Amino acid sequence: MARVATLLIVEDEPETAGLLRSYFQAQGYEVLTAASGEEALALARERLPDLIVLDIRLPDIDGFEVFRQLRAHRRTREIPVIFLTEKREREDRLAGLELGAHDYIPKPFSLQELRARVQNILRRSQVEPAFDGLTGLPGRPLILEHLQEQLGHAEWSVVLIGLDGLEAFGERYGFIARDDAIRAVGLVLAGVNHESGDPFFLGHLGEGWFVVVGERHLLGPAAERMVARLKKALPYFYPLQDVEEHPEDLPPLQVVTAQVHGAEGPFHHPEGILGRLQERKRAIP
Repeated sequence: MARVATLLIVEDEPETAGLLRSYFQAQGYEVLTAASGEEALALARERLPDLIVLDIRLPDIDGFEVFRQLRAHRRTREIPVIFLTEKREREDRLAGLELGAHDYIPKPFSLQELRARVQNILRRSQVEPAFDGLTGLPGRPLILEHLQEQLGHAEWSVVLIGLDGLEAFGERYGFIARDDAIRAVGLVLAGVNHESGDPFFLGHLGEGWFVVVGERHLLGPAAERMVARLKKALPYFYPLQDVEEHPEDLPPLQVVTAQVHGAEGPFHHPEGILGRLQERKRAIP
């Protein structure tokens, strides 16, 4: 049986919220409702809905700020959002779309049109992209495919490299600064790979976690250079004022790594390799 998709309707008008809840429940969805921005954020982090229909005009914080906070939190940053509002001005529509919302529909709206948009977005979000949208590197499907190809050999190695502390960093400086830091990590790793003649497969698992796959005797020294260069680059991820003043509440970023060798196998599925990497993660002092 297919899993029932969960929608979160964020709407402070009781009649509209009730109408949308009843309509989408009749369509087979599980429906959560929130009447304020803070309630919406709490529900989203607790229940992780598949899609959020978000009114811009709310009694506490507006929908744009709700969206920014969703994107700044690790658990909710990938949830697709449709903005729902009475505002028709072109500037408001552009503001929502430029933030990264998946769609925008003004009131009064057709329930059938909203349902179609919800269905289309859910259908697209269920297909995991081959390449990561943030870094442009191969994403999880291609990583698993590449690891699958290694299972019959023994002289390969895979290294996991990422940053610990990105969630607190994003909460302090915003999701744009966090995403810039993740992109920078990918560029540092790709730079070392390129200097080596591009012998390694480099992929982005998401949330700032990268995997590097290659021949064991080559990858070890290259991974050490990647980690060393990334540690050296960390101060540049922060605003210059915080680097100079170093306030007590500065959210620290640490390079974290793990490694698995093919000779440790046999591995029956690439997910097992990723699981072992997760178990071995350690911060580099």
